Amino acid sequence: MHRLVLMFCLAAAAAFTLPAAPAQAQAGARAYAPEDLRQLRVSERIRVLEKEYAEQSGGRRLPDDQLEFYLDQIESGWTFSRIKADMARSLGHGQGGNRPPGGGWGRPPDWQQSSVICSSIKDRYAECSKPFRGQARLVENISKTRCIENQNWGNRRGVIWVNKGCRGRFAEDQRWGNPSGYTVTCSSIGDRYTTCAWNAREGRPQLIERLSKSSCSEGRDWGYRTGQIWVDNGCRARFGRR
Repeated sequence: MHRLVLMFCLAAAAAFTLPAAPAQAQAGARAYAPEDLRQLRVSERIRVLEKEYAEQSGGRRLPDDQLEFYLDQIESGWTFSRIKADMARSLGHGQGGNRPPGGGWGRPPDWQQSSVICSSIKDRYAECSKPFRGQARLVENISKTRCIENQNWGNRRGVIWVNKGCRGRFAEDQRWGNPSGYTVTCSSIGDRYTTCAWNAREGRPQLIERLSKSSCSEGRDWGYRTGQIWVDNGCRARFGRR
């Protein structure tokens, strides 16, 4: 949609002769946008965002959902420097040549190469493929919305899901440990209450992987009584131990 707006604006602008750009604006390849991008028209904001992303990514196209996210953040007050830094993080350039001044947007202490940013754009449900095999954990909360596991983000087979405005960086959870390999999958079929046997000698179960679109919130959608896991409200998940 925003790209259609851009095409319309460019077509309209073609009827006019624009004055030559000031020499200072042409002096450097990156001296093409103010810090406050709200000073620019929407079509110019799109051009700046796409150019910056292409420069940082080696010519790749800025994904539509990421473009939409940045346009929203410009309205909320994000500066150009902050957006450039966020692009660098999304591309895995948290340190090095693309690191922003002051280093405030560098890699978090537990940053890993195999991480992924997943975004709920305009509070919509979204899924992102995992670049690793194990369970994901939140290593950086990027959105103003607090990302809470099993409420507005979680694990499903092969993907991370986010919802209700959560945007975060996720990496493989190295803290999981299940020496016995013991797991139980329990399903609430037709949203009905169901119980599944659990070996009490394995200790208290933990939700390892949510397999349903329905939320699996402990205490509401699943729980544990000695020797039994119960699920309800459409929750289907795999349980193990830490």
